[in-house]
Amino acid sequence: MEFKSDPRRRRVAGPCGPGGAGGGVDRISGLPDDLFLHVLARLRCARAAAHASLLSRRWRGLWRYLPELTFREIAPVALDAALAQVARTELPLSLLDIDVPPGHRLSPARVASLLRAAARAAPAELNFVVWGLPEDRPTAVEVPRFHRATSVKFAMWNLAITLPDEAEGGGFPVAEKLSIDGCSFDFGALISRCPRLRLLHARCIDGIGTITVHSPTIESLDVDGVSLGGIDIVAPLLKKFTLMGSYTRRDLSVSFSAPMVQDVHWSAHFSTWWVLTGSMWGLCRFSLCLEEGAYRLHLRIEAQDFWLTGDVNLKQKIAQFPCFSVLKLSLVTCGHIYGATALNVLEVCTDIKRLTLVIYDLKVRKPCQQNCRCDQPYNWRNQNIPLAALEEVEIEGFEGAEHEVDLLKLILRCAPMLKVMTVTLSDEVSPCISGCEEICRVLKACPSLKWSVYSPH
Repeated sequence: MEFKSDPRRRRVAGPCGPGGAGGGVDRISGLPDDLFLHVLARLRCARAAAHASLLSRRWRGLWRYLPELTFREIAPVALDAALAQVARTELPLSLLDIDVPPGHRLSPARVASLLRAAARAAPAELNFVVWGLPEDRPTAVEVPRFHRATSVKFAMWNLAITLPDEAEGGGFPVAEKLSIDGCSFDFGALISRCPRLRLLHARCIDGIGTITVHSPTIESLDVDGVSLGGIDIVAPLLKKFTLMGSYTRRDLSVSFSAPMVQDVHWSAHFSTWWVLTGSMWGLCRFSLCLEEGAYRLHLRIEAQDFWLTGDVNLKQKIAQFPCFSVLKLSLVTCGHIYGATALNVLEVCTDIKRLTLVIYDLKVRKPCQQNCRCDQPYNWRNQNIPLAALEEVEIEGFEGAEHEVDLLKLILRCAPMLKVMTVTLSDEVSPCISGCEEICRVLKACPSLKWSVYSPH
């Protein structure tokens, strides 16, 4: 760690006496302040540095001049006093690291007071960890302006960040990196106060609603939360986007403009399923990834033995996503016929080049009944959909049932450019059953198709 001389720092009053004998100054007390600061810096703890300063009366308070200050496991009252001393030095601080132990639960007013004291210290890098009161809902804390901070990390549990009015000058005018854990905040309001922001990481965020990011500078956005809403992103320089969370509402809206993005990982599950229109099937999870320049969408749809409430137009929802060329459809069938549901999904994914269909037939007590609603509409086998771009299909978990052969025929009929078909049978069936033999006969009837059928047995 390098220190530079500062004319405002105190200097040695005079030369040391020989060996500390007589009335001379002892050798330790005679060390220059800058050299002693080097020693204190290696302690990496403001409290330990303050204790070491007691070796000489002249050094008392010298710890305040360290360019990096770390306060951990310190009671809030002592922390207030220490920060007040730091602010009075009026020297630039490169790092201020504050970690209040979880045994000290602080009120919003108490947290706001600590933040104001930290802002007066004017650090270039700020790490701030506190625990709010165990209330049912996060309580609001106003964050002051940190005019020198280029990197800010907040971990404020059970608290919500708010900013003062823009006229009062709140925000982070030079911040390039911002990390927020445990506290909720308004994305749009915060981003607008960070004109130089390049990286934003938000973890364990609850109830943030729509993620609004309109930023000409941001390059990396990483969010992990619950009770999320939609996304509204306009970021011309964004290169990496990661979003993981849960959704409680069905009115998810997506607006995503990031022409330079190279890495996308967006995964979500629904506490309230998106029920496909007029069916017993519900979308419970999805993920969207950008890999090797192509978007890949994964949908997990599950069946229930009762009629689900709700009505989601899947076409309208998927139309909001960026154009994807690879689709993975996982169906948890519970013994039900799934051809109509698969067709419903494929009708809104007609531009895909690759399809992976994974069947999970969870064992149920009662088999699917004759004339079950799962097979509606009954004419799905005769329908045609344009899959002109589809070149490769992989199916896992086929059992050779008649309705599965019907779905296979439909895909072959609707995909004139299909080149490769791979079928992996369920480990519950033997390749010798008539249904599996029928699958092979259907595939053999396509001379231009490269196909394979695998059995785990």
